[in-house]
Amino acid sequence: MRAIDRTIYPRLSANPTRRELIVEFTPTPEEADWINRRFTKSLPHRLTFAVMFKVFQRLGYFPTWSEIPAPVIAHVRASLKLRRELKPAIVDPNTTWLRYQRDIRDHQGIQVYGHAERRGVMEVVAERAAVLDYPSDLINVAIEHLAQERVELPAFSTLDRLTRRLRALVNRRYFTQITERLTEDDRCRLDDLLEVPSGGKSVFNALKPSERRDSKTHFKVLLDHIDMLDGLVDVPGVLEGLPDVKRRHFAGEAAKLDASELRRFAPLKRHVVSLCLLHDARIQARDDLLEMFVQRMAKIHHQAKAALDALRNQFREKDEIIRATMADVARLLLTNPVDADAGREIRRLVTNQGGAQDLLAECTKLQAYDGDNYLSLLPGPFKSYRNLFFRMARTIELHSTSEDMALITALHGLLAMPDRTPQLLPVPSDLSFTTEAWRDLLVQRPAQGDPFMERRLYEICVFSALANDLKSGDIAAVGAEAFGDYRAQLVPWAECEPEIPDYCARLNLPATAAEFADELRTRLAHVAELTDRAYMDDQTLAIDDNGIPILKRHKARPIPAGVPELANAIVERMSEVSVIQILCDLQHWSNWTRHFQPASGSEPKLKNASERYVLTGFAYGCNLGPAQASRHLGGVVTAHELGFVNQRHIDGPKLEAASRDIVNLYAGLSLPRFWGDGSAAAADGTQHELYEQNLIASRHIRYGGYGGIAYHHVSDTYRGRLRKRKIKHAKPVATVVAA
Repeated sequence: MRAIDRTIYPRLSANPTRRELIVEFTPTPEEADWINRRFTKSLPHRLTFAVMFKVFQRLGYFPTWSEIPAPVIAHVRASLKLRRELKPAIVDPNTTWLRYQRDIRDHQGIQVYGHAERRGVMEVVAERAAVLDYPSDLINVAIEHLAQERVELPAFSTLDRLTRRLRALVNRRYFTQITERLTEDDRCRLDDLLEVPSGGKSVFNALKPSERRDSKTHFKVLLDHIDMLDGLVDVPGVLEGLPDVKRRHFAGEAAKLDASELRRFAPLKRHVVSLCLLHDARIQARDDLLEMFVQRMAKIHHQAKAALDALRNQFREKDEIIRATMADVARLLLTNPVDADAGREIRRLVTNQGGAQDLLAECTKLQAYDGDNYLSLLPGPFKSYRNLFFRMARTIELHSTSEDMALITALHGLLAMPDRTPQLLPVPSDLSFTTEAWRDLLVQRPAQGDPFMERRLYEICVFSALANDLKSGDIAAVGAEAFGDYRAQLVPWAECEPEIPDYCARLNLPATAAEFADELRTRLAHVAELTDRAYMDDQTLAIDDNGIPILKRHKARPIPAGVPELANAIVERMSEVSVIQILCDLQHWSNWTRHFQPASGSEPKLKNASERYVLTGFAYGCNLGPAQASRHLGGVVTAHELGFVNQRHIDGPKLEAASRDIVNLYAGLSLPRFWGDGSAAAADGTQHELYEQNLIASRHIRYGGYGGIAYHHVSDTYRGRLRKRKIKHAKPVATVVAA
C-alpha cells in the first residue's frame, strides 16, 4: 500500500480547526434551504443528510459514518440551527444510505466510478506514467483527472492498485525496449561492472557522482575518468525514447545502491538502471570538467592580473627615476638656450643614468605594462595547464549554438597543428571571436614581410574565448547538460502552440501576443501610477535635482512601553524543549517526513519509519553526524542506521519539499500577520567566502571577491534564506531570485 499521506487523496482531519469548519462545512443559505425543504419533519434525518452532503463536497467520496469527526457533526448541526441534544439518525446502509448518496450525487452532478471511468483513468495514468515514476505522483494524476471529469473518488486502495500495475507495465515496456537493443556482449559487460575484485571496489562504484575540487591533479583525474566511462558499454541511441525524467529517476535509484544490491535485480531492470547511471555519470563528468576549465581560465587571468600589479610595484622606483630624468632634461633645456650646449648636457645626464640604450629598455618595459593590459603575462600561469586543455578539447566534442563558427574553426585549427609547428604563425583571416585588446597583442606587423602572431599567445586567446562562450552558452558540449545545448531540452514549438489557449485560460492571461502586451502595458502603467501617488507620502525615498533616487535610512519606531516586561513574561512561561521534541511536534502537525522514501518510490520498509526520519533529520540538521548522534541518543539508533536512511531515503529535493511543508504551516498561523500582509518583499545576495579549490566558488566582478552567493528573501511576514547550495557566480541572478 502506498502511503496516503504522500498523495492529495482528501481525508478528514481528526481535529479540524475552527477556520476549516467554517470554510468547508458551513452550508450556504441555498444549500440549507434545499436540505430543510427536503426534510420538513425528521430533524435527525435532516442532520444526517446535511453531514453527508457537506462531507461529500469536501472529500469527493462518501466515508463511513465512523470516519466523520464529531466536531464536523456539531458544526453542521449548529449551522442548521438544530438543538444541541439532537443526534443524527442511524439509517439502513442498504437502502436509505444508498438513496441519500444517489440524491447528493445528482444534486452535485457527480458520476459514479464505473468501468468507463476506470478506462479513462487508466488512459491518463498510462500516458503520465511515461514521464512520472513515483506512485504517489501517479495517484495524484488519477485524482485530478477524476475531479475534472466530476467522478466520485474510489477507495484509495483501488487507485493504488491501478497506478502500481500501470507503472509496472510502463517501466517493463521501457526495460524490454532498451534491453532488446543490447547485444549479449553488452549485457555481459554491464554485469561485469558489478563484479567486485578481491580487496578492491567494483567499476560500478566509480560511476557514482563525487565532488571534485578545482586543481591540476583533479583535472587530469576527470579526463582519465571520462576516458574510462567512454570505454565502457558504448551503445549509441540505446536509451533513445526514454524520457529524461525516467532516466534520471533510474540513475538516482542505482546511485543509492551498491553492487551487491543491484545484482539482486531482475536482468531487465538491472541492465537498464546501470545504463542510466552510466549515461548520467558521463554527463556529470563532462559538466564537472568544463566547469573546472572555466574556473581555471578565470584563475589564470586573475594570476596574470596579480603579476601585472607586482610588476607595477617592482617598476615603481624605475618609473620615478625616469620621471626625474625627464624633469632634469626639461631644466637643462631651459638653462641652455643653445641647442649644442643643451644636447651636450642632456647626453652627459643620460650617460650618468646608465646610457641611452638602458634608458630606452626601461621605458619599453614600462610601456609594455602600462594600463590594465595583462594579457602578455598569461603564458606563465597557462603553461602548466596547456597539455590538459588540449586533451580536454580533443576529448569533448564542442559545437557552436549560433551561426558564428569563428571560434570553433580556430579551435579545430589548433588541434590539427602538430606539436613541432613553428612558434610564429600566419594571421588567420577571422579573429572576430576575440577582443580588440587581444588582436592588438597577437598581430605583429613587421616593417617588411607579412603580419604574424605568436603561437602560445594565440592558444591562450582561443581557450580564453572558449571559456567565455561556454559560460554564455554560445558554445555547447555534446554529452553535457549544464554546458549542453539548451535548445535540445526545450519542448518543440509545434507541441507547445496547441496548449497555449488552455494554459492562458487557466492563468487568466490573454492568448495572443498583442493582447498580452497590451495587458502587461496596462498593468505596468497602473503600478507606475500607484507608485507616483505614494511618492509624496513616502518619507524614505527622495529624488534629487539630477533625477537620481536616494533611499534614506529607515528610522526604527520607538519600542512601546511594557514590551521588555512582556518579552520576559513570555520567556518565563515558555517551557524548555529539545530540538528533537520540536521536530516531533512539527511531524505531528505537518507530517514532513512523508516526503522521505527509497529512490525506487516504494514504501519504506523501516520499523517506525517516521521516528527514524526524525532522528536522521536531527543528526544531520544539527551537524552532529551519525556517529556523534548515535552516541548522544544512548543507543536508540546506531550510526549505520542513521547513515543508511540519509544515503538511501533522503536527498535535496525531498528536503526542500519537507521544508516547504513547515514553512507553509508557519505561514498559516496568525502570528506572521501581525507584522504585515505579505504584500511587500525583497531579495538580496551576500557573498560567502569558500575554499578556492571548489567547483562552486568563483570570482565575481560585482562583489570583488572569491566565493559563493547566498540569497535572502525578505518580506513583511518572513525572512528566508535560499536553502540550496551556494549559488555559482556564473548563474544569472534573476533566475535564482525569481525561483
